[in-house]
Amino acid sequence: MERHAEDSERLTTLLHTAYAVPTIRAMERPLLERDVPLMRMAASAAATMALQLLADADLDIAQSQVILLAGAGDNGGDGLYAAAELVRDGAAVTAIAVGRSLHEEAFAAFVQAGGKVLVLDPQSDIPGCASGFSAGEAGERLHTAIMLASQADLLLDAMTGIGIKGALRGIPSTLAKSLGLDGKPPAGPAIHDPQAAYDRDTPLVLAIDTPSGIGVDDGSLPGPYIPADATAMFGAMKPCAMLPPAAYACGAVTLVDFDFDFDEQQPAIEAIDDELARQSIRLPHLDDAKYSRGVVGLITGSTRFPGAAVLGTAAAARTNAGMIRYLGPQRAQDMVLNAVPEAVIGKGRVQSWVVGSGVPSADADETGIDAQRSTIAALLAHYSTGDALNDDDAEPGSPASGDAGDIGNVIDAADDINAAAAAPQDGPSAIEAYDMPAICIDAGALDLLPAHVPPQVVITPHAGELADLLADFGEDIDRAQVQAEPWHWAQRAHEVTGATVLLKGAVTIVVGDDGDGGTRTLVSGSAPAWLATAGAGDVLAGIMGALLAQQDGLLQQDAALSIEVAASAAYLHGMAAGIAADSDQQGWQPPQVFGMPPVVAEDNAGHPIVASDVVRTIGEAIEDLLS
Repeated sequence: MERHAEDSERLTTLLHTAYAVPTIRAMERPLLERDVPLMRMAASAAATMALQLLADADLDIAQSQVILLAGAGDNGGDGLYAAAELVRDGAAVTAIAVGRSLHEEAFAAFVQAGGKVLVLDPQSDIPGCASGFSAGEAGERLHTAIMLASQADLLLDAMTGIGIKGALRGIPSTLAKSLGLDGKPPAGPAIHDPQAAYDRDTPLVLAIDTPSGIGVDDGSLPGPYIPADATAMFGAMKPCAMLPPAAYACGAVTLVDFDFDFDEQQPAIEAIDDELARQSIRLPHLDDAKYSRGVVGLITGSTRFPGAAVLGTAAAARTNAGMIRYLGPQRAQDMVLNAVPEAVIGKGRVQSWVVGSGVPSADADETGIDAQRSTIAALLAHYSTGDALNDDDAEPGSPASGDAGDIGNVIDAADDINAAAAAPQDGPSAIEAYDMPAICIDAGALDLLPAHVPPQVVITPHAGELADLLADFGEDIDRAQVQAEPWHWAQRAHEVTGATVLLKGAVTIVVGDDGDGGTRTLVSGSAPAWLATAGAGDVLAGIMGALLAQQDGLLQQDAALSIEVAASAAYLHGMAAGIAADSDQQGWQPPQVFGMPPVVAEDNAGHPIVASDVVRTIGEAIEDLLS
């Protein structure tokens, strides 16, 4: 039983954690010192995967043309050993040497098996191969290499390993430009088309460890690279397999377990799973009342955009919260009560806030009199930790000084949009700082974020909104730059704001405090591409508010919980969308583990959805999560 638990824990680690290159090297070292044949193990697995790729595409190995792009280092050695196995299995394999040397033992094995070699660099020093040829001949060889590779049935990409940083240069760069893409993520539909492999006029691509040209440690696409249909990844997951946009270039990842010792090693990236997500859901207790199950307050929507209020309150109400309080203009109130008659209009004590969804931005509110914005601004003034951190008399958890005064007075000041706000409510009545309840800040209120806030403040921007937020903090960036390096800019946003940052996308990145003075990154890719639809962010904010409220003060005691709750909200949001769309497609899938029975995923493309559909399936998603 104990052994089974250990195996299960190890499998979870393999499937849901990724490690930076220095950590990978540290875990490799003791195995190499014991002469464990890691290269042979890697090559054998890669060769098996190559055969499976060809078989899945209904291609006969004996009639298949295979091209290996081989670099000078150990990655090229992995590829050469794998190619040697394919030659022995009957494939015609040509190795294209992209550098000035090749791994000696692996090259010898490849030649002995009967493989062919094409050398591109005239200054190469490869035994038995010509060198010193003219620039004209070098150009002809390069042209031949591109032609051979583009017409192959299978391309093995072993040009560069995990030790290369930055964009490819020289011959590898030229090959990648001709055979792949230059700094842009792969295009095309996210929904899998099983016929595509048969109809394509480009070779199947198997990346050896990682696709050449991608940012292994940061998930970027810094220049030319070759997108893979499949990647044979060795030892442990690298960040590029989880982080966008590089994760989209890895194709289907199969992890070859080298039996690394993961104890004491800190992952760079973690992917949230069912087990972690369900911990954010508070099961009802026998002695619960509606107040103890979590009360969510929402300052969302506006006269112009009332639908955001409806979606957010409905989502919060269906995400296991005990009660919903809504503050907003009369039109939004009427629509909220029509959709969620259980909602309470007006002030009262809450365990979390959701603000900003559907609230006009500063530019849109040209008159500067939108009461939703002024109410949110007054509320957020209490979350700035700057003054409190420098005030020796400030008690832990007390609101920082600001012009807003007591939150109850702030809400009373919003009577021009919410006449019911000053009316007495049942249950706890005063909205006070309440140890600064957790708060989700969406869209329209991001420009109201104070200079520095505690981690129980969660912001949920998309790439363009994050660029605008960072511009307010002095960064000169735009949406495209955030999309090119989303993890970097999410980390930067957490650094300058202190907030837990949830950067929305097909793979959502969440950066926050780890509880030990550092940062932690979780990713969630549970949603189908159909979720890219208007109002989806409003639903996410409502789910987030409900999960935050269920922690009832724990977030103030344990900063590390904030990132787990935020990632859980994204995960649950994606699950609900998958149910609503009847789709098995996801932004990110855990890898297969080589040698284990394959996890055969359903291949249901699903159908289009709207945000309201997602609200209706939240309960079913929670049921699935708890089961």
